[in-house]
Amino acid sequence: MFDAPLNLSHCRILISNDDGIHADGIKVLEKIARSITDDVWVVAPETEQSAASHSLTIHRPLRLRQVGEKRYTVDGTPTDCVLLAINHILKDGLPTLVLSGINHGHNIGEDVTYSGTIAAAMEATLLGVPAIALSQHYDPVTRVIDWSTAERWGEAVIRKAVSRAWPKNVLLNVNFPAVPPDAVTGIQVVRHGKRKIGDELVERLDPRGRPYIWIGTARGEAEVASDTDIHVVFHGGIAVTPLFLDLTHVPTLETLKQAFM
Repeated sequence: MFDAPLNLSHCRILISNDDGIHADGIKVLEKIARSITDDVWVVAPETEQSAASHSLTIHRPLRLRQVGEKRYTVDGTPTDCVLLAINHILKDGLPTLVLSGINHGHNIGEDVTYSGTIAAAMEATLLGVPAIALSQHYDPVTRVIDWSTAERWGEAVIRKAVSRAWPKNVLLNVNFPAVPPDAVTGIQVVRHGKRKIGDELVERLDPRGRPYIWIGTARGEAEVASDTDIHVVFHGGIAVTPLFLDLTHVPTLETLKQAFM
C-alpha cells in the first residue's frame, strides 16, 4: 500500500508499454505524464510485444539501449523493460508511479490475461511500485483509433486514481472508449468482465504451398452486466478496474482443505 494521495508534482513516473518505443500511444502517455511532472522516464520494448503477457526473457541476454534523455529501449518483453528500469536504470531513485500504455486497443474481459500492457503494470506492482495500465478502444469496423479521448481524460483519471491508497498487489486497469472526448458518459469503477472466447482462426497457404493458421482478434460478448469493464467501454464510458495479483480462490481453498484432511 502507498501513502495517498501521491504528490504527483514531485513524483518520478516510469512509462512502458507493449506496442513498442515508437508507438503512437506511448507518445500520448508521455504527454500526459509530462503535464503531471517533469521527471518522466521511458523504458519500452524495441518492437511490438502485444499479447506477450507476463513473459520474462531468461534464455538469452537482453540488450538495453539509450535512445534519448531518460529514454531507453529493451530488446525484450514489457516485463523485461519494467524489471530493468526499476532494478537497474532507476535503482538509486525508484519511480513513484508506473504508467503502462496507452495500448492500441482495449484490454477488457479476458484480454487482461494476454496483455503485455497489463503485464508491465503487474511487474511494477510485484516490485512494490503503484502502477496503472491504460488502453484506448477503437471502432472495430473502421479500425481507426482516435487518441484524443485518452489524451483529454488521462490526467484526470490518473490524479483521481492516486488520490486513494490501494492495497498491496493491486494495480489499476483503465480503458478509454471509442467516442469523442465530449461524448464520454463518465468514469466508472467496475469489475473485470468476461467474454466468450471466439478466436478467429484464418487458415491459408504460404507462397511455398504450406498451410499456416493465423489467430485473429474476434471475441464474442457474453457478459453484459452494467457493472463490468466490457459494458462500460462499449457504452461510451471510461472503465477503471482494480486487478488483484493474488489468484488464490479462497472458497475453493477451504473446500480442498477438507478433502485433504
